[in-house]
Amino acid sequence: MNSASVSKPVFRSPDGLPTDICIFTITSEPRKDTKNKSLPERKLKILLIQRDPKSDRFPGYWAFPGGFSNEHETLDACAERELREETHILNENVHIEQLKAYYTPGRDPGGWIPTVAYYALVNEKSLSGFKADDDAVDARLFTVEEALSMKLAFDHNRILEDALKRIQEKMLQTNIAKEFLPEEFTLSELLQVIETVVPTYTVDRSNFEKKLVGTKTRKGIIEVARDSQDRIKYSNEYSQNKAKLYRFTDYVPFLTIY
Repeated sequence: MNSASVSKPVFRSPDGLPTDICIFTITSEPRKDTKNKSLPERKLKILLIQRDPKSDRFPGYWAFPGGFSNEHETLDACAERELREETHILNENVHIEQLKAYYTPGRDPGGWIPTVAYYALVNEKSLSGFKADDDAVDARLFTVEEALSMKLAFDHNRILEDALKRIQEKMLQTNIAKEFLPEEFTLSELLQVIETVVPTYTVDRSNFEKKLVGTKTRKGIIEVARDSQDRIKYSNEYSQNKAKLYRFTDYVPFLTIY
């Protein structure tokens, strides 16, 4: 048989390949139920944009920021570009990771269009300048509970559920809590951030410091903050008594189940 006569398979490409970004932040507001110094009220929120009511695909629906990748850029570069365009964060490092690819037939009325989802963790101070981009009419922060109760565009409800589960796992297994904290923080602030992301997390508060800085597998993750004279730094911003300040190190412990 003449090999030249063998027909080559014809492959059809998707009609487009976008990235969608779940942008999480933790907002903090002073408590109104007490006059004493106390930790602020913290809430885990996500940035959503409202699609143009004139759009032929999910008009007026709330959705994640995102957009189509260009032929000459990687998916990571596309997600980074979309993140910057939506939040207007220019020169700061942002924790952003790929979540997974999503596709079910009919997920996008525009055609055969899968998406690659990412999640980003952004400090609230860096999100002060976010605004709707050209293809959206509004941009707003919603609590995760509010967003989960909404009917989002495309399959973004499913993506949100997966992204939330991922950052909850990461919160308990890595040092991503630092993305939501100032460079120097008290252990009470760290614990509050963990509990904000993972409400089911429980720990003996009186034993939290010992567990974090004294346990062999965790020792070295954080260190006591010191001034230029090597003196331990303290803060009483959120308490009547001074509390020791800590900072994260670059150390990431290797843990195994075996």
